[in-house]
Amino acid sequence: MSTQFQLMTEQRFRPFFFTQFLGAFNDNVFKTSLITLVAFHAVSLTTIDGGTLATVLPGLFILPFFLFSATAGQLADKFEKSQIIRYVKVFEIGIMLFASAGFFLHNIELLAAALFMMGMHSTIFGPVKYSYLPQHLKETELIGGNGMVEMGSFVAILLGQVLGAWLAIQNSHEIITSIAIIAIAALGYWTSRGVPNSPAAAPNLKINWNPITETYRNVKFIWQHQTIWLAIVAISWFWFYGATLLAQFPNFAKNVLYGDESLFILLLSIFSLGIGIGSLMCEKLSKGKVEIGLVVFGAIGLTLFGIDLYWSGTSVHESLNNKYLLDYMAFVSIHHDMHGNIIFTYWRLLADIALIGFFGGLYIVPLYALIQTRSEKSHQSRIIAANNIFNALFMVISAAFSIWMFKQGYNIPELFLTTAILNALVIIYLCIRQPEYLKTFVAWMKP
Repeated sequence: MSTQFQLMTEQRFRPFFFTQFLGAFNDNVFKTSLITLVAFHAVSLTTIDGGTLATVLPGLFILPFFLFSATAGQLADKFEKSQIIRYVKVFEIGIMLFASAGFFLHNIELLAAALFMMGMHSTIFGPVKYSYLPQHLKETELIGGNGMVEMGSFVAILLGQVLGAWLAIQNSHEIITSIAIIAIAALGYWTSRGVPNSPAAAPNLKINWNPITETYRNVKFIWQHQTIWLAIVAISWFWFYGATLLAQFPNFAKNVLYGDESLFILLLSIFSLGIGIGSLMCEKLSKGKVEIGLVVFGAIGLTLFGIDLYWSGTSVHESLNNKYLLDYMAFVSIHHDMHGNIIFTYWRLLADIALIGFFGGLYIVPLYALIQTRSEKSHQSRIIAANNIFNALFMVISAAFSIWMFKQGYNIPELFLTTAILNALVIIYLCIRQPEYLKTFVAWMKP
């Protein structure tokens, strides 16, 4: 049995895995349910139009990462981590009770406040999440452990979005959504009680409550450690790439592929499963060590299949010519051209999305393991917190970049193509600044 699956039988990993899984799951059940309600029933909630709300609400979730990450990193370094995890889970139960009141009262202000607080919940949990692993796993287990966590996170996101959308369209959505989110939060607290003691890395740390000066201090510290700095830039770039794709999947399915909601769910499912499989494969491909050569391999796949997604997406769009609306079953069925030949472009497009996810998993897991093994133990959580700030910043830049591209007259496949080309430039820059990436990739490729 692979080491990473053996971890699921051990107390040092299993309760932590399910706690973080349920947290990500509940995040997405609540967020998706709220956004779906706004999309279809905005009139019952507010006079603000649904389109504006759908843009503002995700921003409310991201905002706490800028406001509280610096403080969260200090707390995770100063205090024992399992206790922080349990406090965060109690906080989540309170948020879900607050959100339930919003659902029953049809009060958008309460729901928006709950969404902001869920962003706080994720902000506080993030530094603990990645600094916990190196405390309880051997260095040879870090790739496998991170792979399991990344796989679990993306599966949780997928399942949470599907369940959240389904709950929002039910007749009695207020009661069943409330029961679901409170139950998931309570289950998360129950699993957190099994998380073992994780001693503080810097118990004598004096907390700086000013997020601006503390963020500046963290960035200055990381800049002095260029290996970690470049790893954070590479991770944040992945979130730029992923956010660009995921944000456009609904309109890509509807306006480019002429599909319905089920096709969007299929694209999301394939992408998430691709990342999950890629994350799990990291341990086997790296033979249990922190193999940063996989970062280059993953980046090559992200570029190649991102470019091919442009070609396959454009081809499918032109072949359909807005003749009919496809559900997911019609999309994956056999299609023929005017001469009776089978058209493989539809399956090729799905393969592109799956492989982008797969290579994304290979790309991201070694980078997190690199930070965990090379950062100073006393600063680990603060480094992860700074990474979270950069991730949030790059996702905001991703949204602004997409808007700018569309204003220039480019379409969604062209946005994907541009992002894939930029990805190639980023990995070239990374290899120039840190030749270790290219050297280890060449060594890894040799038989």
